Amino acid sequence: MKKNNILLPILAASLILISAGSVFAGAWTQEKGKSYHRVAANYYYADEEYNADGDSRPMAFNGEFTDSNLNYYTEYGILDELTVMASVYYKMIEREDDYYKYETNGMGDVDLGARYRLHSSDIGIFSVQGLVKIPELYDEDDALPLGNGQYDYELRLLYGRSLWPMIPGYMNLEAGYRWRAKAPSDEFRYLVEIGSELGQNFYARAKLDALVSMDNADTVTDDFGNPTSTLEYDLAKLDLTLGYHIAKEWGLELGYTPAVWGENTAKGATWTFAVSFQPGK
Repeated sequence: MKKNNILLPILAASLILISAGSVFAGAWTQEKGKSYHRVAANYYYADEEYNADGDSRPMAFNGEFTDSNLNYYTEYGILDELTVMASVYYKMIEREDDYYKYETNGMGDVDLGARYRLHSSDIGIFSVQGLVKIPELYDEDDALPLGNGQYDYELRLLYGRSLWPMIPGYMNLEAGYRWRAKAPSDEFRYLVEIGSELGQNFYARAKLDALVSMDNADTVTDDFGNPTSTLEYDLAKLDLTLGYHIAKEWGLELGYTPAVWGENTAKGATWTFAVSFQPGK
């Protein structure tokens, strides 16, 4: 009930904020030979955490955690129905409290995936997406690791639909299951998105992006490390983005993504500045 009480006003505010247009969402695929590129600078800060009951509290010993990172994300249309994608991070993370300070820099996890369009008609777009997370570019034994060092495998179903002519915008729904190797628990993931163009040059989108632990971790005890990569946790984030078309193919984006509920993980927020490029748009 506590989660629903928080979620309803947030979603209502998001629906008021976003009211017009047509921006591509997750279920859509790229046309054959077309691509999409996005470079984002992200800054995450947390000095609170969620406990096992979902209540927030300050991190122990006045702790703080920051993650400053650069992300490159790309999609390419192999066929009109088939899009491949990749995402890679360079991270600079730091955890500090009254007694210790740890810093780690380097490449993070790499995501590789493919999306296949199953159906397209007046009722919307139905797609299926597979993804693998590759943890080979960092040392999981660092005092403050850049990730938890295991492979993830995800299968996701996606549905997108234009809201024209009732509302000049689009919606996107996603649900998936992520198998996580070694000790961490598997996860059920879901996403609700609405987006639009706002006049000639501006666009916006809002996403509720959540994961729920399947509570099947080998252990629930974590060594001191990255508080955003614990073995068994729930987390929901609200991703709000405002963009501006500086040219037909180029866009600038400013995003804010706070955590809205969780269990056994850090409670923080991310600020994002991104540049997107879609050649031949």
